[in-house]
Amino acid sequence: MADPMRIRAQVAGANAVVRVLMNHEMESGQRKDAAGKLVPAWHITEVTATQNGKPVMTAEWGPAVSKNPFLQFTIKGAKAGDKIGVTWKDNKGDTRTDEAVVS
Repeated sequence: MADPMRIRAQVAGANAVVRVLMNHEMESGQRKDAAGKLVPAWHITEVTATQNGKPVMTAEWGPAVSKNPFLQFTIKGAKAGDKIGVTWKDNKGDTRTDEAVVS
């Protein structure tokens, strides 16, 4: 299992700004190793975010996203104390879910 995501969610007026740093190698499948063999593709394909259990964002990603991707988005109407959950799924079937509380 991958290392935990670093999630920061802060109130900004009537909204909350959510910043997420995900730990993932994000191999495109086009790079070669030292022996000249292709490194197999291994990348995040789907990211979802929830606010108090309700979905607020879904993103589909591909192999062009960089290693250890950073994601930032705004949730309208979020307030301090709300729970923000972020889940990613990769092309090998691995998933990771982490949560943070809006401050």
